[in-house]
Amino acid sequence: MDLTPARSWGASATIPFFGGLTSTDRTALLQEPLPDTTWIYHVDTARQTVGFQARHTEFEVALPLEPMLGTIGVAPPGGEVRSSLVPERFGGNMDSPEVKAGTTVYLGVNVEGALFSIGDGHYRQGEGEACGTAVEGAMNSTIIVELIKGGAPAWPRLESDSHWMAVGSSRPMEDSWRIGQVEMVRWFEELFGLHQMDAYQLLTQTALAPIANAVDANYSVVVKAAKKLFPRVHAFDGLHDDLRHRSKNL
Repeated sequence: MDLTPARSWGASATIPFFGGLTSTDRTALLQEPLPDTTWIYHVDTARQTVGFQARHTEFEVALPLEPMLGTIGVAPPGGEVRSSLVPERFGGNMDSPEVKAGTTVYLGVNVEGALFSIGDGHYRQGEGEACGTAVEGAMNSTIIVELIKGGAPAWPRLESDSHWMAVGSSRPMEDSWRIGQVEMVRWFEELFGLHQMDAYQLLTQTALAPIANAVDANYSVVVKAAKKLFPRVHAFDGLHDDLRHRSKNL
């Protein structure tokens, strides 16, 4: 995968009644909505940075450019139609900074043709996407799509050169965490041939659980395990390594 900003600038904003640190229609508080405010980040491709400029003071700082896709997924099952804002077991708007160049995303196919889609380019984003928007911008994306027949995961799984990851998306957030934990227990069973209880115990001592987003219709939590802690094994017959090799020849 290769992700390259398609513009020389990106934008972020606070939106009334949207975001992790404001009241919403579901978290009703006696407060005024945060003001509708936009920040423009200028992209320096030579330095690989995006420039933050404060709206209310003279403060400026250059942040590393870290392109990612906020949305990647397939169609949900049963002919269901979902807003692009919703992440779920089919992927969708998970807003995980882990969905970047060099990461393999495993998704179960629910309908004929899968109806795979990507979007929501982010030039960079902190974990949680606190205000509801990253540095949003158009993206030139180069990806490889491969079909694996059989053995589809129940929830999205990610693999990078350094980590295995599972993503849970639900509300409340602890259910997102639980989904990710259960999926990683199942993956440990598959990878190492472990009993469920042994996989549970091993995961307990090794997993990290960053919040991907705390603002969408469902919250997403990534549960990740560092490959360096374990014996060398290959998920899905080594597809990640194969895709990484093929991507270098694109």
